[in-house]
Amino acid sequence: MMYSDTTESKKFGRDECVKSVFLFLFNYAVFLGIIAFFLFFNTLYASDGTGRSFSEYFRGNLSTMGYLAASLFILFVVIYFYYIFEDKNFLATMKNIELVFCLLAFSLVVCYFFGVFFNVYARPSAMLALLALMLLSRRDAIFLNIVFALMMFSIDRFSNYVPETGYETAVDCFPVMAFSAGMIAIFVGSQVKTRLRSFLTGFAICIPVLIMASCIEYKRGGGIVSPLLYGVEGGILSAVLFMALLPVFEVAFNCVTDYRLRELTDHDAPLMRELREKAMGTFNHCIVVAHLAEACAIALNEDTALARAAAYYHDVGKLRQPEYFTENQAGYNPHNELSPELSVDIIRSHAKDGYDLIRSKRLPKILADVAVQHHGTLPIKYFYAKALKMSDGELNIEDFSYTGPKPQTKIAAIIMIADASEAISRTLPERTPTRVENAVREIIEERMDLDQFDECDLTMKDLAVIKETIVSCLTGVYHSRVQYPKLKLKRKTEEEEKEHE
Repeated sequence: MMYSDTTESKKFGRDECVKSVFLFLFNYAVFLGIIAFFLFFNTLYASDGTGRSFSEYFRGNLSTMGYLAASLFILFVVIYFYYIFEDKNFLATMKNIELVFCLLAFSLVVCYFFGVFFNVYARPSAMLALLALMLLSRRDAIFLNIVFALMMFSIDRFSNYVPETGYETAVDCFPVMAFSAGMIAIFVGSQVKTRLRSFLTGFAICIPVLIMASCIEYKRGGGIVSPLLYGVEGGILSAVLFMALLPVFEVAFNCVTDYRLRELTDHDAPLMRELREKAMGTFNHCIVVAHLAEACAIALNEDTALARAAAYYHDVGKLRQPEYFTENQAGYNPHNELSPELSVDIIRSHAKDGYDLIRSKRLPKILADVAVQHHGTLPIKYFYAKALKMSDGELNIEDFSYTGPKPQTKIAAIIMIADASEAISRTLPERTPTRVENAVREIIEERMDLDQFDECDLTMKDLAVIKETIVSCLTGVYHSRVQYPKLKLKRKTEEEEKEHE
């Protein structure tokens, strides 16, 4: 559902530390500007009718403004140290920091103005939790949900925000409402797989708001119906705004979510459509590899949507010269007219071409990484053997190998094994379970001997599960059928039908 590496990752060093601190300070200044705008807006449109100017209010409440600035600064420091101790490499990429503060800033602005123009219960307080859940991770969403509730409370209490008469208690209780609504959004939203269910999540979000509104208004002796309606509005608005804004953040920050991965694996997605039109054999190969990778991801409790999407795009680099790959050839093989060295250059370039093509289309980097890693540093044995026959001396096998890097994640390793297993299964004269199992075992053992899994956290148990899963899937995909009898049936003539009658 969510990914911690939504954007490009780097190592956190001294330079990144300095840059991140300056970026935090810059965003702190931006937030102070946002709060100053809130104060200015309230001096113009506040309901108390005092008519005080912004400068007069500011000079008369310097200590209160100091409290507000200090509380905001403390929350910024807490955010920084949270990532330092939880995932400091997250701070190495400036885009990640901007994503966090864009989510917080936008949520503050939306909730503030909904409170001013509508009602404190109508604030879409769970919108931030849902967005952070999809764009970052569950842990980050929980943390930012707490920070957001405290920020809104500080702004409400230390600014000149004047709620509607009778709703002062609701403002004081807003941190609890925002926190509880956000937590329900996180736990319910993590199980949501469709946009319709995302909308229905809004009704679950409003439950804690409705409970607190009922208690507060009952104690106050006011009408309950109107606050309850505002509470339902706030929950639904959280879900609606989440669905509307998620694609914007996905594109702006190149984030990976289940929703975007499903869109990318649609057969009408631009690269998929091009692959289907120009390299139908590769397209069909990717479909089967995706089936294998998804089954392995389920067995290893990895992300199935990511495994499926990575498999769909792992061979898109073949679009550059599709006719040079066996699955797209129809009898004629252009490699017969090329030297082994030139053929190797063409074949191994598809990994790097895939990376470049995916990045040029501004698709998630994690898909590009799998495309360039799924062959690791494996030798291209067919052309190496061909070159050996044509050469008198020894050849450097590295000149006939992929340039890497090796798989860095379990998903990339799964794609590496599934890709080779699907290809070799097509060459088997009989696809019995025993033959398929032997072929898959040889593929895995060869890659282990060549140290292809050294840079990812794949265990022997994982490899055993992958082997069993792929064998089961391949024997199901390429299962044998009963041979049909060779009977040629003809339609009866009119004379034969009359005789039959």
